[in-house]
Amino acid sequence: MSTSERVPGEARPGGRTARNRDAVCRATLLELANHGYAALTVERVAERAGVHKTTVYRRWGGVDGLIVDALQFAVDDDWQPWLGGAVEDNLLELARVALRSFTDPETGPTHTAVVAAAFQSDEAINAVHDFFADRFGRSSRIITVATERGELPAGTDPLSVIRAVMAPIYFRLFISRESVSDDDIQQAVQAALAAARAGVFVMESISGE
Repeated sequence: MSTSERVPGEARPGGRTARNRDAVCRATLLELANHGYAALTVERVAERAGVHKTTVYRRWGGVDGLIVDALQFAVDDDWQPWLGGAVEDNLLELARVALRSFTDPETGPTHTAVVAAAFQSDEAINAVHDFFADRFGRSSRIITVATERGELPAGTDPLSVIRAVMAPIYFRLFISRESVSDDDIQQAVQAALAAARAGVFVMESISGE
């Protein structure tokens, strides 16, 4: 899910409150990965984090509060997309990093479990939505730069292109449960770029002028 190589919940410096949050958020993500949403409990998280359960209840309320904060915690980083090549190269790198975050033996189970939780909790749905909105928003810089360079038509909507690239990859991962090859990634990027270059994603206010 994360397009960053950093493991969600990686420790950050701070005082006791920050350290407790670090520990609890990491524990929540690990419990989700190991046991799934159905088995996630405040008691399990508190024990893994080394924090008293009353502290967890007081600050996070319950399981859904833990999930929401754990995802927000994962978003709080300085990741930015790679912009070192042409638009096609940058999108390929973006898609490959995103795929690795779900298939890597270390990070994959956690990211997949978080997405699965969104199918079972309204609060998790909102948290996952915010997470992807953040990542896609940052990734949109790839399209903005490409438009400025003249690689794509003026007025191309960056988010629409990013969604077009990532949608078939996420469909395979979470809906049809198929493997995703590098050929699949290249096809997704090529299809999105073909549509973008044809003006499919040009915003109406621009195309109607």
